[in-house]
Amino acid sequence: MPLVSLDLLVSGIRSGQLASFPTDTVPALAALPSSSSLIFNAKQRNLKKPLILMAANISQLWDYVSADCDLESWHHVTQKYWPGALTLVVPASKKIPVSLNPTDPSTIGIRVPDSEIARKIIAQTGPLATTSANLSGQPPLRKMAEIAAKFPQALALSPEEIPLQSEMGTGQPSTVAKWDGKNWKILRQGSVILDI
Repeated sequence: MPLVSLDLLVSGIRSGQLASFPTDTVPALAALPSSSSLIFNAKQRNLKKPLILMAANISQLWDYVSADCDLESWHHVTQKYWPGALTLVVPASKKIPVSLNPTDPSTIGIRVPDSEIARKIIAQTGPLATTSANLSGQPPLRKMAEIAAKFPQALALSPEEIPLQSEMGTGQPSTVAKWDGKNWKILRQGSVILDI
């Protein structure tokens, strides 16, 4: 598909289409949680690799996190590192579609990116199922035109809609930390160094 305006991207996502836009790390492939199969199919992604639920702010995530999560610890970490390149894997509520994490629907990776354009989009669509814009096993694509060419079924945000080049992200993945019931365990070290 061609590169599109922010308004067309948002309306496309709302209607159930696959889309791509920049984040603070690498550009994302994104869809409504109920349409997350679009991401797995487009990326040729193994169902054992869960997607991340990305939100514009922490309040968009409340309904997706189980009451079993240690909210005090979660608040401490989110206050310190969000918005930012930190994905937290926490107990999931029943509201999470199984398709986001087919092999373990009891957990969900959540994140609020430090990207104005990403948060502006997600504020209008609601939380989105996301992952990096690339075929599985290949490096993340960094330019919207490359993403549009590789994923013609996805709406890609036009570069004219991206005010600053810095909005294209650092190119480094997010740090992933999982709550094990007592502590945060690093699953993937990215650009954020946790000090908790």
